[in-house]
Amino acid sequence: MPHSTFHILHSRHQGQAALSLIFLIGGIALLVAVTLSLVAINFLNSTFAFQSANKAMALATSGVEDALVQLNRNSSFSNIGGYMVPAGCTIGAADCATVLVTQSSPAANQATIVSTATSFASQRKIQVVVAIDPNTGQLDIVSWEVKAL
Repeated sequence: MPHSTFHILHSRHQGQAALSLIFLIGGIALLVAVTLSLVAINFLNSTFAFQSANKAMALATSGVEDALVQLNRNSSFSNIGGYMVPAGCTIGAADCATVLVTQSSPAANQATIVSTATSFASQRKIQVVVAIDPNTGQLDIVSWEVKAL
C-alpha cells in the first residue's frame, strides 16, 4: 500500500525538524540580542569616558587660569605645596584640580604652573611657563603644554 501524503506531513520527523528550526532561530535571535547589548554598553562606556576626559581637561585648565589670576594679583605668588581648585576640595578628591606654582622656574623672572585634575577615571595635566616682567608685573605666557601622566 502506498504511503499517503497525510501520513508523511504529520509524522514524528516533521516535529523534530520544527523543533530544530525553532532552536536555530532562537539561537540566532539570542546572538543578535547579545551583540546589540554589547555594542550599546561599549558605546555608553566610550561616551562616558569622553565626557570624563573633557571634564578633567576643563578642571586642569581652570586650575591654570586661577594660578594666572593669582600671579596677576601678586607677581611673586608661589605655592609649591599645591592648592586645590575649586576652593574646598581635598587632595585626591574627584572633580578637583591640584595647582602648583613655582617661581624662578625654569629661569629668573619666570614661573611654572602645573595643574593636575581628575574626573572619574580620567586625569589631565597642564604645564604653563609664564614670563613675569620685574618692573610692571605683566605676565606673558611662554608655553602651554598638556603633559602625559
